[in-house]
Amino acid sequence: MAYRYTKNEDYLKQAQATANFFIKHKNLPADGIPYWDFDAPNIPDEPRDVSAAAIVASALVELYGYTDKQDYINYSRKVLNSLKSEEYILPADLEIPFILQHSSGDWSKRSEMDEPIIYGDYYFLELMLRLQELDQ
Repeated sequence: MAYRYTKNEDYLKQAQATANFFIKHKNLPADGIPYWDFDAPNIPDEPRDVSAAAIVASALVELYGYTDKQDYINYSRKVLNSLKSEEYILPADLEIPFILQHSSGDWSKRSEMDEPIIYGDYYFLELMLRLQELDQ
């Protein structure tokens, strides 16, 4: 986003470095949905964080637009497919105002761990809209 508004190449380079760190991390699961912390002590028995995945995947659609790096759009599509699965979508018959389950909030306070979080839903919807726009 900083690059979008400033066109400062340093911001673009940093965005790419951050993206590459994330999508190539040794502890990123195959489905693209990270654990609440890449260095959590009990991987693979740690909570996942769909909100982080949705935020990064949506941002990478934008970053792809500036770089044409296929890794970014591939990760975004993989995350979308994962988030649409029964593993991460809440059942439709639940009467709660959320779409996704398995987000992580504030670990230090043991708050919002492995729960739905509204901003995860927001970025999930933004990801879908950005990919739809890209595909048209």
